[in-house]
Amino acid sequence: MAAVIHLRIVVPNHQAENALELLDSTQSVCNLIYLQGAARRPEGDVILCDVSRRDASVVIADLRELDIDEEGSIAMEEIDSEISRAGAEAEGKKRLGDIDPVVWEELDSRTHESVELSASFLLFMVLAMLIASVGIYFNQPILIVAAMVVGPEFGPISGACVAIVSREPELAKRSLLALAIGFPLGTFVAFLATVFFDTIGQLPDTINFETHTLTRFIAQPDMFSLYIAVIAGVVGMISLTASKSSALVGVLISVTTIPAAANMGVAAAYGDWVTVRGAAIQLGVNLAGIFAAGLLTLYVQRLIYVRRRHAHLHDESRKIAGLPVGSSRRRRVDPAEEVDAF
Repeated sequence: MAAVIHLRIVVPNHQAENALELLDSTQSVCNLIYLQGAARRPEGDVILCDVSRRDASVVIADLRELDIDEEGSIAMEEIDSEISRAGAEAEGKKRLGDIDPVVWEELDSRTHESVELSASFLLFMVLAMLIASVGIYFNQPILIVAAMVVGPEFGPISGACVAIVSREPELAKRSLLALAIGFPLGTFVAFLATVFFDTIGQLPDTINFETHTLTRFIAQPDMFSLYIAVIAGVVGMISLTASKSSALVGVLISVTTIPAAANMGVAAAYGDWVTVRGAAIQLGVNLAGIFAAGLLTLYVQRLIYVRRRHAHLHDESRKIAGLPVGSSRRRRVDPAEEVDAF
């Protein structure tokens, strides 16, 4: 069984032959189908093929050099397994560096969707912190865990990492804006909720946060807080780039960003400024650790891709398709992703 990416390419007629030659002469491509004149909007031919996940971004980069992304379109669909000898041959022998390679176009699309400052994002931030607040009131770690799962904050964090590595300042601004608004809003609502429940007599007059042995870790940062945040950042970025959703859920449960922010609001309502300070430090440590580790992980993955891309620039399939050998003309297509500019 082979892990491949299915491509549906709408190519203008004058580039169809070059695209076909390129794909046909690339060893990591299989199941190549050509439908002449099948596309209507935009007009052109349709090419269907499967490409090894390892080489997906490299092949797509070549197609973009033919201006297909501007004059036609390139659609991707991940196929988890393909029972095919041709697919297995296209995937080739796996090496350590080829395990779960990053499809950069897929990652870029996923992160753009997850960093939007929308009503649903803010609602999830607020609801997650309200759940965490109840866990803090009554020393219930199960509610703290629930709040971690509900919280959507990893999307903007990963979006910022991708934006920096891919040199997309607009994506970075959107990601940081979502975090800058989401966390203060959630903390403020947690503060208001605590004041409300205290006013109607549903909470004790005072809460001794020191006696809450099961939840006080969210306001007492130590060396292991940074240690766990760094590990979570690495695992989170790898799980995102490899589409391992189960591992990503584990990351969300392991880091106390949402509970720490909620604890700031709860403690502020009770006037416990020592706890507010501790929770704020915990939040800062966790965000910094996740961001730094995620950025470093993504940078290493990008370097691996750049090496593959530079090696591929000398492939004979490019010459057959009318592309320059040894250099790229992507700069005029998409300067932000020009491999020589990385």
